[in-house]
Amino acid sequence: MPKMKTHSGAKKRFKITATGKVMHHKAGMMHRNEVKPSSQTRRLTGNAVLAPGDAKKAKRLLGK
Repeated sequence: MPKMKTHSGAKKRFKITATGKVMHHKAGMMHRNEVKPSSQTRRLTGNAVLAPGDAKKAKRLLGK
């Protein structure tokens, strides 16, 4: 049986922590930030833990 390939779109979007959680970038910070309130842009900085149902699919795409 051939090796399972990692989904190239998923490897750019998700990272798996040492404890097995799936991290992702928060949506809404790519463009038009000058019109958004500073409080919103501060809230959207950094990474967040993916929801459990979505994390299951992301792990499958990453080959875990």
